[in-house]
Amino acid sequence: MEKAILVHLAIGQSVRREAEESLDELAQLAAAAGARVVERVHQHRPKASPRYFVGEGKAEDLARRREELGVDLVIFDHNLSPTQQRSLEDKIGAKVIDRTQLILDIFAQRARSNEGKLQVELAQLEYLLPRLTGKGVALSRLGAGIGTRGPGEKKLEVDRRRIKDRINRIELEIEGIHKRRESQRHGRRKGPVPTVSLVGYTSAGKSTLFNALSGAQRFTSPALFATLDPVLRRVDFNDGLYFFLSDTVGFIRKLPVELVTSFRATLEEIREADVLLHVIDISSPRADEQARSVDDILADIGASDVPVIRVFNKIDLLSSKDDLLARNAAVGDRLAYVSARTGEGLPGFKAKIRNIAFRDFRPFHLRLPGDKRDLASSLRRWAIVLKSRENGDSSELLVMADSRFMINYLPYLVEGEENW
Repeated sequence: MEKAILVHLAIGQSVRREAEESLDELAQLAAAAGARVVERVHQHRPKASPRYFVGEGKAEDLARRREELGVDLVIFDHNLSPTQQRSLEDKIGAKVIDRTQLILDIFAQRARSNEGKLQVELAQLEYLLPRLTGKGVALSRLGAGIGTRGPGEKKLEVDRRRIKDRINRIELEIEGIHKRRESQRHGRRKGPVPTVSLVGYTSAGKSTLFNALSGAQRFTSPALFATLDPVLRRVDFNDGLYFFLSDTVGFIRKLPVELVTSFRATLEEIREADVLLHVIDISSPRADEQARSVDDILADIGASDVPVIRVFNKIDLLSSKDDLLARNAAVGDRLAYVSARTGEGLPGFKAKIRNIAFRDFRPFHLRLPGDKRDLASSLRRWAIVLKSRENGDSSELLVMADSRFMINYLPYLVEGEENW
């Protein structure tokens, strides 16, 4: 396990509390990557140094502490320029990585599917490209461990041209994935079944909630970014209605732009959803800040107009959970208080999902004559069939559908749902 020093630079009017909270999160990220944090360093400056980001004196202090503590790694809670990163490594005598590189490393460890691995490799190569010096660099020179996993493990002698060629090939493969996903989404959009996507800050409990709603056994862990690959499951209501539920990668403040770009195919699942479930860890002291970070990312990817239910999860960790559960009915359909782990609040929460996901749906009782029974198959493209039966020379169906798609079936409409 690599020993690490964490560094935070407070610029301008930043307050110490914000710096501590930011370093707390960086420590979690470092632990998720496999590092053991042995020291945390603060500095306050009017602006960042162009050469070392921190002041030269602080860089010299870091070099001394690295030697005294036997540290392998220095992690900055900021994004460093290529020049700053090289200058710091020369000054400190240890591997230096920034926040983006740390997050990319975690993603490289967590990616399981071919799609996820491609997206992470693309992000890492785009990060690496401006950091090459001279004609080329051996990736093996970067060493092993945190910050070099993923494409760096291949230990190839590379240059800018070969990296650009690899980026182009990956982009073509990801574009193929994007087209397949778009085709699948198009098929779902043409159908009557709503898609509901879970979003939220990493470690808010999205995958646990996914399992609680769908009955699936998706891997869950308190570790940051425990799951990267999106997954889709069907969730049924007792009356025959159902929706598709998708789980997605967790967000984090200052999410690297390289990841937003390379994970475009995954993030579009969020933008194209009918309803978003924004999962918030209500037990976190930074719940408000984390929720704002998610809202900002949703705006960046063009998902601000998708209806959202804000789901305050982990109420089982609060002493006031009974008061919150009592408020569930009073706060409307756009807020919910639940515990995905214990199941508290979930029945009422599912009712809220139903109210929003099926807000434009209503029941239709249809009677199709014998010579029109073929309409039943086409009807399933636009409606969810709740019940059906043969009645002499006709077929009767009770369906739920958006009125806009039922115009062609109005001649066969029967008033009421009698005798069902």
